[in-house]
Amino acid sequence: MPIVNRAAELHDEIREWRRELHRKPEILFDVHETAAFVSAKLREFGCDEVVTGIGRTGVVGLIRGSKGDGPCIGLRADMDALPLHEATGKPYASTIPGQMHACGHDGHTAMLLGAAKYLAETRNFVGSVAVIFQPAEEGGGGGNEMVKDGMMERFGIARVFGMHNLPGLPVGHFAIRSGPIMASTAEFTVEVRGRGGHAAMPHKTVDPIVIAAQIVLGLQTIAARSADPLESVVVSVTKIHGGEAYNVIPDTVQLAGTIRTLKKEMASLASERLRAICDGVAEAHGADATVSYDPNYPVTVNDPAETEFAAAVAREIAGAANVSTDAPPMMAGEDFSYMLQARPGAFIFLGNGDSANLHNPAYDFNDEAIPHGVSYWVRLAETALAA
Repeated sequence: MPIVNRAAELHDEIREWRRELHRKPEILFDVHETAAFVSAKLREFGCDEVVTGIGRTGVVGLIRGSKGDGPCIGLRADMDALPLHEATGKPYASTIPGQMHACGHDGHTAMLLGAAKYLAETRNFVGSVAVIFQPAEEGGGGGNEMVKDGMMERFGIARVFGMHNLPGLPVGHFAIRSGPIMASTAEFTVEVRGRGGHAAMPHKTVDPIVIAAQIVLGLQTIAARSADPLESVVVSVTKIHGGEAYNVIPDTVQLAGTIRTLKKEMASLASERLRAICDGVAEAHGADATVSYDPNYPVTVNDPAETEFAAAVAREIAGAANVSTDAPPMMAGEDFSYMLQARPGAFIFLGNGDSANLHNPAYDFNDEAIPHGVSYWVRLAETALAA
């Protein structure tokens, strides 16, 4: 079955919602205007319940089917933007300096609103659909906050599904895989404490800059020499701070970065090696190192049965040739992982075409993807809740 006719009819309206959201990006949990926009639309559509303030600023709309009682499935979109200066030059570009929708959450929100409008009009299913609009995906763990706030139990959600656009994947195409599809994330900071002094007399110092440089190189051996070559692990140092003058060796240097893996065992290995390398290199030079390690999002793991179900729905919309079921896992993180820990479900990618990469100032969601995403959502709901 191709794109749903009603989704195509709603395209222009949904595009305008998306661009309105794009003009007013909000960060993390501070998505008050976005949440108000979403909740107003859901009430306008006639959702049976519209609940705000879940997970601090999340919104859930409940739509009951016309064919009797039954289970509830959850469809999730993220609402927050990123702290970036937009460089698209589009007429609907961000009006808030230093904030932009550089990951397409405006498109995700608009497509799920479009699906909610359709489902509230037709109600051609048994049971109910919970449309979930989540804050703080970009580092705040809003998905975890909504789960901890009792969302699954409150609405009786039995299965949950997520979707994200993917630059480089053609519009009208979908990609998914069973098992791990996105990585766990962790952040680390390291403070190297040496003994500062005059740059012309380095022999009288314990130079933390030289030590920090060796730690950076040593951390690259975690993936290259400690991990099985067939496993996935990324260790990236992304910040180095130390020193204030040309002729002064400082007392301390701070490093920071991220670790990404697809298995808990690899995350444990990377954490252990991080501490050992930092402590060992520092001690070898007569310095000290303090390591802070903060595990963040868990691995996003697709349930095998739900993955096949989601892929089958995508094939109805896009055709079998345009749906990949062996998409390579991504080492980026995704807090939909918390919802998949709470309930079985699946996370799928939707093609964004030849656009700039995610988290890039030149990125923009491709509005041509809207009918495909809306069609996927409505057919997913109607198929999962068929009489």
